[in-house]
Amino acid sequence: MILISIIILSSCAQTRFVPGPEYLLQKVELEVNEPDINKEEAKAYIRQKENYKILGFMKFYLFLYNLSSKKKTDDWLKRIGEAPQIYDEALVQRSNEQLKQFMNNKGYYQAFVSDSVIFNDNKRKATVKYKIEGGVRHTIRDVRYHFVSPELRSIFMDDSVKYKFQPGNPFDIYELEKQQERIVKLYKNNGYYYFTKNQVRYLADTLQFEDEVVLDLFVGESQQAQIDSAKIVTPYFINTFNYYILPGNSPVDAYQFGGTQYNDTIRWGHSNLFVTKYFKYPASLFSRTNLMQSGDLYSVNEVENTFNALNRLRQFRYVDIQFNESYPARDTNLLDCNIRLAPLNKQSVSLDLEGTNTSGNLGVAGNVYYQHRNIFQGAEVLQLRLKGAIERMRRIDMQEYFNTREMGVDASLIIPKLLGPGEFIRNFQRNLPKTVINIGYNYQRRPEYTRTISTMRIGYEWKTSANVSHLWSFLDMNQVKVYEYDPDFIDVIKDLYIKSSFTDHFIFANNYSLIYNNQQINTRQNYTYLRFNVESSGNTLWLLSELTNQSKYNNSDLEDLTFNYYQFFNTQFAQYVKADIEIRRGIYLDRYNSIVGRAFLGVGMPYANSRVLPFEKQYFAGGANGIRAWQVRSLGPGTYKAQEGVYPNQSSDIKLEANVEYRFKLLGKLEGALFVDAGNIWAINTHDNREGALFQFDKFYKQIAVGTGTGVRLDLSYFILRVDYGMKLRDPSEPEGERWIPGNRKLTGNDFNLTFAIGYPF
Repeated sequence: MILISIIILSSCAQTRFVPGPEYLLQKVELEVNEPDINKEEAKAYIRQKENYKILGFMKFYLFLYNLSSKKKTDDWLKRIGEAPQIYDEALVQRSNEQLKQFMNNKGYYQAFVSDSVIFNDNKRKATVKYKIEGGVRHTIRDVRYHFVSPELRSIFMDDSVKYKFQPGNPFDIYELEKQQERIVKLYKNNGYYYFTKNQVRYLADTLQFEDEVVLDLFVGESQQAQIDSAKIVTPYFINTFNYYILPGNSPVDAYQFGGTQYNDTIRWGHSNLFVTKYFKYPASLFSRTNLMQSGDLYSVNEVENTFNALNRLRQFRYVDIQFNESYPARDTNLLDCNIRLAPLNKQSVSLDLEGTNTSGNLGVAGNVYYQHRNIFQGAEVLQLRLKGAIERMRRIDMQEYFNTREMGVDASLIIPKLLGPGEFIRNFQRNLPKTVINIGYNYQRRPEYTRTISTMRIGYEWKTSANVSHLWSFLDMNQVKVYEYDPDFIDVIKDLYIKSSFTDHFIFANNYSLIYNNQQINTRQNYTYLRFNVESSGNTLWLLSELTNQSKYNNSDLEDLTFNYYQFFNTQFAQYVKADIEIRRGIYLDRYNSIVGRAFLGVGMPYANSRVLPFEKQYFAGGANGIRAWQVRSLGPGTYKAQEGVYPNQSSDIKLEANVEYRFKLLGKLEGALFVDAGNIWAINTHDNREGALFQFDKFYKQIAVGTGTGVRLDLSYFILRVDYGMKLRDPSEPEGERWIPGNRKLTGNDFNLTFAIGYPF
């Protein structure tokens, strides 16, 4: 009702602030008849556009502006709203010219751009339509190269950039500008420190041949150069490295290179490290993170890689890399590299408290964090966390208001070098790996059971490019102890295959993750995120048990008494293989609207020493980050329907899920969202006796759950508070033919789910 009211009011009052004889620019349309032209790219050259929309049709910010007072010139509604776009004939003409120039730059020299305006005198609104007809596109007939030296020619011809100038390619000035930047970077990566865009010039002859261009490329000229022309075409080599650790939290501009404020100087090879008594680092740290070496040709890529490597240490709030010609031999082609580093505070303590709502179960949680940077004076980062949480799980026989409790402690140590087996992999060093050690202990008391989880993980993290990261845990151990079962809970699962998930077990695994992420923080650019994980457990222990003829054990509580297994430390160890992949794609439509999609597929398979995946390794559906119309762990597997009144605890071996979310800005830091979620989980093991749980290729697509909903988010800079309200559209646990809820039955309270969370769902 609120949404309908806003639409009606906004449509009626859109011209409230439009002066009498003027028209509101209601709509701008663009028609392009050339398939090679990106319509969205062409739209950027239209000088006047209609007011921004949300939901694809509602000019919400214009509506807010129109609610403001006509007497006040700067009330808060005017500040958060958007003034009406008044139709401007001069801007229409300017847009026409800009579109024509755009087409010329794309190689369409016979392009025709027309515009037309439709006025609605009654509503005082105008619609502008542009139409582009490209005609014949010019192509490159021939390319003639002009280099000032044979060395410049050789470097160019040995690089793939030359293939961008092939005869027959479309003549595109925008593409030529991109290649100009590539050519400059090519030479800067080959030692030409003073090479700039002024040294790359094009001359295009469009008159000699019809619809074809003869292109001349000039490389290395000293036109408009501010320095000696000889330096432009001279390759430079790295001579000396000077590292300056700036003292304290003083502004970096207050300290120049060198000076008496440094307490000590460490020299090795062609490097000098100037340090203070407050922050000490070993010389080996900078030898590992600096991807440049004395005697190397100057390379802008290596400068960027070194800058990123120093930032990844998480030690410095400021990193500055500059070059100057070596002194006193200014007439040589040697450069000194000066690196200034301003350290962060060595120690910090923080506390966070949060209210939780896990599908209607209220609780409170708190964390105390302690961090020490450079704890062993080698840029090691130690992090400690103490966690406590209580939650109220709704149960009929609830004796305590907060009947779920959790306490835990975990510690991580990040070491900026390789320890263990990776130390012997020399090629690994260039990827700037870190050794990560994690240990933890967690106590959880739930109404159904109590369990403790002890963990230890040792692995490596490294990057092979700016967007690609790798995580490899070659030792990942978990010991889970489960006790103090609720008799009613045991009665519910005693005849089910999942009972063996709630037994003591030991996990001795190794896992690997590949992550691709080109999302830029604080920018509104389209991005792609991909994460692939693979994990296996128990194979080494099983092989050792086989080779040493260990005795097998049998759990009489299991319904299958023929299943025997090995133990490690008097506990059954889990044996399984598991892999999953997640893909996200974010598309920014404009500054107010965006669409984010996500797809997830995961499969886990127990074997040999295990009949079932460990409970914490199984997949589940529902909740704030899944299919939001269902409570967490209340969906699936397959068409399985849990008993009425039982707390949701459904998990299994396969997960397939897809989500699409449309996000739009509302007021200030408030954001709205509309979403559709779909997916389910299934069992892969034929021992699973939950009715309808088993994955079958000819049936799984008929068992997809679908939910939709809306949400609001509050951006508090440090984190985002989120509330989502989901509604079931298709429930696979209903009888076949009645799974689509609309059209089959009335909606009930069980078809809706309210979730509170921190951060975006994906």
